[in-house]
Amino acid sequence: MENIRGKVAAINGPVIVGENMTGFKMREMVLVGHKKLIGEIISIDGDLGTIQVYEETEGLTVGEDIRSTGKPLSLKLGPGLLGNMFDGIERPLNRIRDEFGTFIPEGIGLISLDEEKLWDVSLNVKPGDYVKEGQVFGSVQETPLINHKLLVPIGAKGKVIKVEKDGKYNINHTLVEVEDESGNIHELKMYQEWPVRIARPVDRRLPIGKILITGQRVLDIFFPIAKGGTAAIPGGFGTGKTMLQHQLAKWSDADIIIYVGCGERGNEMTEVLEDFPKLIDPKTNRPLMERTVLIANTSNMPVAAREASIYTGITMAEYYRDMGYNVAIMADSTSRWAEALREISGRLEEMPAEEGYPAYLQSRLAQFYERAGYVNTLSGEEGSVTIIGAVSPAGGDFSEPVTENTRRLVNVFLGLDRELAYSRHYPSINWLNSYSGYADMLKSYYESMIHEDISPLRAKMLRLLFEESKLQDVVALVGEDVLPDEQRLILEIARVIKVGYLQQNAFHKEDTYVPLKKQVEMLKTIDLLYERGLSAIKKKIPISKVRDGELYDKVMKMKYTIPNDRLEDIDELKNIINEFYDELESYYSS
Repeated sequence: MENIRGKVAAINGPVIVGENMTGFKMREMVLVGHKKLIGEIISIDGDLGTIQVYEETEGLTVGEDIRSTGKPLSLKLGPGLLGNMFDGIERPLNRIRDEFGTFIPEGIGLISLDEEKLWDVSLNVKPGDYVKEGQVFGSVQETPLINHKLLVPIGAKGKVIKVEKDGKYNINHTLVEVEDESGNIHELKMYQEWPVRIARPVDRRLPIGKILITGQRVLDIFFPIAKGGTAAIPGGFGTGKTMLQHQLAKWSDADIIIYVGCGERGNEMTEVLEDFPKLIDPKTNRPLMERTVLIANTSNMPVAAREASIYTGITMAEYYRDMGYNVAIMADSTSRWAEALREISGRLEEMPAEEGYPAYLQSRLAQFYERAGYVNTLSGEEGSVTIIGAVSPAGGDFSEPVTENTRRLVNVFLGLDRELAYSRHYPSINWLNSYSGYADMLKSYYESMIHEDISPLRAKMLRLLFEESKLQDVVALVGEDVLPDEQRLILEIARVIKVGYLQQNAFHKEDTYVPLKKQVEMLKTIDLLYERGLSAIKKKIPISKVRDGELYDKVMKMKYTIPNDRLEDIDELKNIINEFYDELESYYSS
C-alpha cells in the first residue's frame, strides 16, 4: 500500500526537492503529486530528499504529496517485449497512442507489458522437483523466431508444490508455486521484475572468443566486434552513425536486437520507428521486429527518462542473455545520455568537471559498458550482451569528454569521418584512427571458420593504407610524378582497397551483406594484384604498364559482379590477374 510520507518543497524542472523524507530510501521509486508522476530519489539529506522525475512537471505545485512505492525503478520482464516500442521507462508507445492520443500524458503510471493477452505456456517442472534461481521452468513462443524461456526469479528456490497444466494464460497468472527451506511460498509467473541499475547475476564470465558477424567488410576483417564485446561509433552530424547501426541490427548474427534511441531528434527517431517494422530479417524472411525491441526517448521527452533509457535497454538485454541468447544492444547515442546527466547535475548544483559534465561521467559510462560480456548463465547456457554505442561529439571533435572517456572503456573504436561521408564513402569508418582490440582474441575463431590465419593479410593491407596516407602528403606538395614506381603502386592499390573493399553499398543486393569467406577471398585478390604488380616493377616494367585500367576496374567491381554464392568466380579473376602479369613479364623479358 502506498504511504503518503513526503511533501513537495521545491521544483526545478525535472528535479524536485521533498521534505519529510526520512522514511524513504536512496534510488526508491516514488509517485509525485496528484498526477502520481513517476520519480526516483537520487539524494537524501536529513529531512530533505531530491527526486528526479521521469515525466513533465508542468502544473506541479509546492505542498503536493510524495508517495512511497517501496521499491527501486524496475522493469517488468516477460513475454511481450519483442516487437514492441517503449519509452525510456518501459511504457509501450503504441498502447499509449491508442489510449491517450499522439502525446504522452502525465500520470498514466508505469504501464508496461500487456496483462490481458493470453500466451501459450509449456511447463517443464512437476510437483516435487527442486528448482533454483535462474532455472528454466517453462517456455512461451513469444514470436515465430524467439522461444521465450521462463526463468525462476532471483531469490526464489526450493521444492515445487503446485504446477498449472500447459495452456493459455496471461502474464499475471501463477504458473508454479515453490516452497523454500523457510516455508515461504514463491509464486512463479510469466514475468519478473528487476531494478534497472543493478546488473543481473550470472554463473561466471567466459573469455571472449567469437566474432559478431556483421557482413560489413571493414568490420569483420579490419575491425572485428566480438560477441560479448564493446564498441563505440563516434562521428559528427551526417557521418552515418544511425545507418551503420541499422546495418548491424539487420545483418549481425545476434539473436536479439535492443535498439535504444536516446535523446535523438524526433524526426530521426520517427524514421527508425517507421522503418524497423518494415525490415525483413534476411536469414529467416520474417519481420526483423520479431527479434527486436525498440526504446525511443527523443530529445523533447523528459530529460530524466533519457538518463534511465540506457539502463532500461541493458536490463532487457541481460534478461534475454539469461535465456542463452546472444543479444546486441545499440545505444544511439550515449552523448545525448551524457547531456542528460549534465543537465540534471546542473540543476542539482553539483561541481562541474570538464565542459560542464559531472565528475562521475566516466564511472557512469563504465557502469554501462561493463554490463557487456560473454557468460555462463544461471540456467547453464552460454549467452552474451554486445554493446555498440554511438557517440555524437559536438563538431566531430573526438577529444571531447564523452568520446575520450568512452575510448578508454571500449575495445572497438570505429571513428567516422566527415570527409569520407561527404564523398559518399560508406561506412565512413576512418581506417587511420579506428582500432579493434579483439583481432588477436578472435584469431583461432577465424581459423576455425575459414581454416586460415588472416592476421598477416589484415596487417599488410592496413600497412599499405597507412603508407598511402603518408605518401598523399608528399603528393600534395610536389605531385605524384616524383615518386618511385613502387610508391606509386601503393597509391593505386590503396585506392582499390578503399573503393573496391572498404566502401560498401547498403542498397546493393550483393554488397549489403558479404559472407566472411568472400570477404577474405576479395582481400586475397587485391593482395595478389599488389604482389604481381610489385614483382613486375622490380623487373623494371614501368608503372604505366603495370597499372592496367581495365584489370583494376574488374578487381574494384568484383563486389558487385561476383555473387556471394559463386566464389569460384573469384578464382577466375585471380587467373586473369596472373595471366595478365605473366604475359607482361614475358613481353619485357624478351
